[in-house]
Amino acid sequence: MVASFTIVGAGPSGMYAADALLKNFPDCQIDVFDKIPTPFGLIRFGVAPDHFKTKNTARQFARTLELDQVRYLGNVEIGRDLSVEELKENYDAVIMSIGAYNDRKLGIPGEDLPGVYGACAFVGWYNGHPDYRDLNPLLDGTGAAVIGIGNVALDVCRVISKTRAEMDDSDICAHALDSIQDMPVENVHMFGRRGPVEAGFTPKELGETRDLERCAAIVDGGQIPDEVEGEFEGREKGIKEKNLNILRELAAQDKPEKSVKMHFQFYASPVEILGTDRVEGIRLERTEVVDGRAVATGETFDVPCCSVITAIGYYADPPEGLPLNGATIENEAGRVSDNVYVVGWAKRGPSGTIPTNGPDSRDVVDLLTEDLNKADVEIGRPGGTAIDALLSSRDIRTVSFNEVLKIRDAEIARAVDGHPWEKFTRISEMLAVLD
Repeated sequence: MVASFTIVGAGPSGMYAADALLKNFPDCQIDVFDKIPTPFGLIRFGVAPDHFKTKNTARQFARTLELDQVRYLGNVEIGRDLSVEELKENYDAVIMSIGAYNDRKLGIPGEDLPGVYGACAFVGWYNGHPDYRDLNPLLDGTGAAVIGIGNVALDVCRVISKTRAEMDDSDICAHALDSIQDMPVENVHMFGRRGPVEAGFTPKELGETRDLERCAAIVDGGQIPDEVEGEFEGREKGIKEKNLNILRELAAQDKPEKSVKMHFQFYASPVEILGTDRVEGIRLERTEVVDGRAVATGETFDVPCCSVITAIGYYADPPEGLPLNGATIENEAGRVSDNVYVVGWAKRGPSGTIPTNGPDSRDVVDLLTEDLNKADVEIGRPGGTAIDALLSSRDIRTVSFNEVLKIRDAEIARAVDGHPWEKFTRISEMLAVLD
C-alpha cells in the first residue's frame, strides 16, 4: 500500500520534512497545507527583507512542491476548515510544522499601550503577512526602542535605520517602506537584560551595522569584556569572540555626521512602558550578570520613544486537540500522539536558523518511519481523496502550487524601484489574481 502523509505548514521545517519523507518512502503521497495561499512561511514573512540571498532557500522547496507526489493546498487552515482529528483519520501520519508566530509578553505595566508591538507582528507587517497588514505601527517620533539582543532585534533596528535607497533591492512591502521612511527617526535603542557575551545575534548580522548610509552604531566600550567568560566552547565560543571584536570596532567608531544613531545598550531590563494614551517612553533597570543570569541593581533610567518593539521570544498556537507544553506543542522527540508528529519551532521553540530545521525535521521523520515500520501498524489510509471530498462539501477554495506561481508572476509584475517583486498583502488580493 502507498503511504499517505500530510504536513501542516509549508515553512522550512515542513518542507524539510517533505524531502525526508520522500527519501524514506519513495512511493508515498504528501499533501502540504498552509493557511496562507502562498507557501514558505518564515522565508516569506520572517526573514529580513534585505536578506534576499537567504530567501533563495525557497527555490529548493519549490522544486519539492512541483513533484507529482507532493500536492500543495494553500488557503486551508487546520482548526477552521479541517480538524486535526480529520487529518488523523485520513492520513497515515500527520506532521505539524506550524511554527511559533505569537509574541511573548513582557509582563510589565504599560505594555498594552498603543505603540507596543511584538516583533512577530512588526516583522510580519513590513514583510506583508496578511495577519499584520493593518498593524499601522506608530512611527511618528524620533526614537524607537527594541527589546532583545538577538538577530530579530538587529533586523528590526537595521530596517528602521536604513534609507530608501538601501532598501531598493529588498522585498520590503511598499506600505511599510513608506511608513518607515516618513519616520523622523534619530535614535533606535536596542536593550538587552544581559551582556554582549550572552547576546543571541550572530557576527554576520552584527557586522551589517558597520556601514549603514545614515546610521552610526553606538556601543559603550566599557560594557565589553576583555574575553569570553562562561561555559562556552568550540564554535559557540568562536561566535561570541567574533561578536566582541565587532562590538569593539563599533565602539571605536566616530561618525558624528550620521543623522541616526543605533544604541546598543546591554545590562538593561524593561520595567515599565511610559505614557498615558500611547507610548511616550520606556523605563529600564540596570542589571548585572551573575552565573549567567541578569540580576536587578535597583537603578532605573528612562528613554523617550514613540514605539516599543519586543523581540523576546515566541510561542506556538496549535489547533484544538494539540496541547501546549509551555511555548511548544507537547511532544517527545517530535512524537505527539498516535500518528501525529511535530517539527520546527512548534517542536523545539524559536531557535536556530533556517538550515537548523533540516536535521531536526529529518530526525522526526526517521522516528515516524520507525513507528510505521512496526509489524502491527497498517498503512494505506485514503489521504487526499477523502480530504478533497470534505473540502468540497465545505466550499473551501484551495490554492495549488501552479496557482502560487501565477500569484508570484503577478507580484513580479508589480515590482518598482529595483525591488524583485511587490508582495500581495491580503488574501483577497491573491485570490483575485486567480479568480
